[in-house]
Amino acid sequence: MSETCVPTYRCGTDVPLWLSDGHPKPEDGVVTRDVCGHRNNYCCYYQSYPIRVKACPDNYYVYEFVTPTSHYCGAYCADVKSINAINVTSGILSTDLVSVDPCYNYTVMDDERRSTDYYSSPSMCDASVTWVGWYRLYLNGQSVDMPETCVPTHRCGTDAPLWLSDGHPKPEDGVVTRHVCGHWSDQCCNYQSYPIRVKACPDNYYVYEFVKPPYNCSAYCADLVSVDPCNNYTVMDDSRRSTNYSSSSDMCDRDVNWVGWYRLYLNGQNVRMSETCVPTSRCGTRVPLWLSDGHPKPEDGVVTRHVCGHDDSYCCYVMSYPIRVKACPDNYYVYEFVKPTSYYCGAYCADVDSINQTFTTVAPVITTTVSGVNMTQLSNCSESSCIQNILNLIENITVLPLADVKNLLDLVFNTSEKISISSSSDPKKLKSEGNQVLKAIEKLVSMLVKPTNTCDNVSFTLESVEAQVFMVGPQVTLNKIPRLDTTNASVDIDLIGIAKNNNETGSGSAAVAFMSLNTMENLLKAEFFNTSDNTSVKTMMSTVISATLPKTTNKQLTKPVNFTLKHIREFVSGGNMWCVYWNITEWIVDGCSVLDTNSSYTVCSCVHLSTFALIMQTSSRPSEDDHLMEVVNLVAVSVGLVFNSLALLTFAFCRWKPGVNNVARINLCISLLSAHLLFLLTQHFLKLIKPHQVLCKVLSGFLHFLFLSCFVWMFIEAVLLFICVKNLSQISSRQRAVLRSKFLIGIGYVISLVIVAVSFGLVPDGYGSDKCWIKAEKGYIWSFLGPVCVILVINTILFIGIIISLNSTLTKLNAEVSRMKQTKRMFFKTLAQFVVLGCPWILGFFTESSQVVKILFLILNSQQGTFIFLIYCLLNNEVRQQYVKWMSALFPGCKSKTTKDAPKKR
Repeated sequence: MSETCVPTYRCGTDVPLWLSDGHPKPEDGVVTRDVCGHRNNYCCYYQSYPIRVKACPDNYYVYEFVTPTSHYCGAYCADVKSINAINVTSGILSTDLVSVDPCYNYTVMDDERRSTDYYSSPSMCDASVTWVGWYRLYLNGQSVDMPETCVPTHRCGTDAPLWLSDGHPKPEDGVVTRHVCGHWSDQCCNYQSYPIRVKACPDNYYVYEFVKPPYNCSAYCADLVSVDPCNNYTVMDDSRRSTNYSSSSDMCDRDVNWVGWYRLYLNGQNVRMSETCVPTSRCGTRVPLWLSDGHPKPEDGVVTRHVCGHDDSYCCYVMSYPIRVKACPDNYYVYEFVKPTSYYCGAYCADVDSINQTFTTVAPVITTTVSGVNMTQLSNCSESSCIQNILNLIENITVLPLADVKNLLDLVFNTSEKISISSSSDPKKLKSEGNQVLKAIEKLVSMLVKPTNTCDNVSFTLESVEAQVFMVGPQVTLNKIPRLDTTNASVDIDLIGIAKNNNETGSGSAAVAFMSLNTMENLLKAEFFNTSDNTSVKTMMSTVISATLPKTTNKQLTKPVNFTLKHIREFVSGGNMWCVYWNITEWIVDGCSVLDTNSSYTVCSCVHLSTFALIMQTSSRPSEDDHLMEVVNLVAVSVGLVFNSLALLTFAFCRWKPGVNNVARINLCISLLSAHLLFLLTQHFLKLIKPHQVLCKVLSGFLHFLFLSCFVWMFIEAVLLFICVKNLSQISSRQRAVLRSKFLIGIGYVISLVIVAVSFGLVPDGYGSDKCWIKAEKGYIWSFLGPVCVILVINTILFIGIIISLNSTLTKLNAEVSRMKQTKRMFFKTLAQFVVLGCPWILGFFTESSQVVKILFLILNSQQGTFIFLIYCLLNNEVRQQYVKWMSALFPGCKSKTTKDAPKKR
């Protein structure tokens, strides 16, 4: 691998990966090395997961590659300059799968969906995978094993998760065959998959020879057990589980959602499971469950034990699923309970006679998990109390499973969204609720931090939050941790140095939690940034982020922390960028500064951790050009609306020849009138509308639909006009209705409705910009510009065809008319029709180049209704005659004059 920076777009990828720490020597053995990726002119802009490297005796290296961090497209590089530096004539080791130890000849399988904590749909199906050879399981770059106990359904990214029912072998066992079970329909081994071969390798990992399962919706699971269960369990103290408790009611452990490890207590005293047969109808159940294989010793580690249930006079009448057990140093046991066999109502028993055999003064490290949380009750809580209820609930909890953290975070953000809407005009309420939300988020994410000797990480993505948690322990070998990335932000922090500072406390551990809070700006608004110029406009330019050091004793930073924030809104030239953090009631700058900025990114440096954001400050005073544009816009659109209304009334009440089809023109006038009027009103009342986000989104959706309808009707009008001109060139006496009116109306509105519905369904966040229009970021605006560009190109082509045909026809039909008069008439009609068909909208792509172009664009497109009125109403001889009749009826005194002045019919 290359040891030096590789130019971008080399090695067949966007981000070439190279070894930043250099290669080891043969005497160093297996070492861990950092990997960098070159991007944006920074050789180590992208820090991938570290890999293990070894220098071999014959002057070559081997690498334990892992899946790089997924935010960028990167690939490991081979240094072509290193060819002469090694012995290229060395023989290649045999690659025969039979003759090579699978511990050193395997494929790494790193897929976060296989985690026992991963819940998703649609299902992953291993029956469709072509399995070849041996595999080693990883999760986010860390070696893991297959689970040995039942996994809940719909985990591991599949319907029926597959687990190892016989347990793992020991290194001295060599290659062994193990049975695989699939959990479905409340039965842990409902599916019995084909057995697989397994081997325990010297460095404390396992390799598996996977085969295709017989069922489509099943997949092999990966289980990460990085925390000693003796220090991470739930206390289960229920007097009904006592072996001397007799009751007619049946307690059913198959109805319990078992998560993690448990320690048994009876009335506050430590006990263990019974090792002998328990009489029926004891332990608060009909079928008491007891441990048939006895308990292990501390040196045995985690072992698998069989569970029996007493019923029908047989002590082991019910053979329940096995569980895992561990003997802990302070003379107690922890159990990884699973749902018992579902045919009978059974419950795990606590042996009351074991109280005197154990130390009862040992306090549990962790006393509660979310298994006792009533999620249904929380989901029905009111807005005002919901987040506080969650905080009260998790106050004494220190560790939660990832799935439960996600569920609670979803509930927190759903509640915060309702609050941001209902309290949008109450800054005090927004600040208070924002602080509550931040407190809940930081507490929940901190529960993902678990003890580790080396390093570990957890990451997840929800609709409203992205989070990465990185943990290091006293035996970590990294010199620095990888950069923590989310979609719109990243952070560089010296976590290794912070961990070293914690050596004085005896732990030598540290953890960092980095979160992007995608909807937090709705509560903690940019307006809460107070500056000396309070009349200026403040714009939130980044996603709100949060960085904390959870469960870290000494939180002193060894050096400033750098955040790279992606701009989520268009950068305004001349605007001032501020890196700010949230301080209870306002955004402030203290301790933060801007290191670098461009049109897309800003790098902030801060000497402390908190909740951060990037805010742009611009002048609130509009320029003279802006004021001119506002006046021109108001006048031009108002004039256009008046003539549009006149044209619409004319089409509705005038008598037209039977062959004239005005369906497209009428609907074009309706769409133009509605779109321009709604847009004008929206911009006029923008300050009142903007705080109500739902209303702003709805209005932007309606505007999208109305303007698209305008363009579709322009397209239909162009097609009809083209057909009409073609018929005229063939000396057709009457223009007929080319298409039925109902069909035209269906085309005119259904196409626009479908585009808006699909756009909103795919990206609902694309609506509701600062102007209550479609957002420009992430290409959302192309849901409007895309169809518009297609229609403009087609209309321009049709317009050219119309002009050619019309010129040819008029030349033949009006030979007696002077060439000058014909040329003038053609020029005016061409210009007017050019505007009616929407062709001047092309100028919209060039408005930034000149103020004159911008004014011309605004005037021409606001006067489409005016030109429609001129061409099809005022310049139509028959319509003018009807105008004369109307004027005569309204003003009888002018009858003789108007009749005299009326044009004569030719």
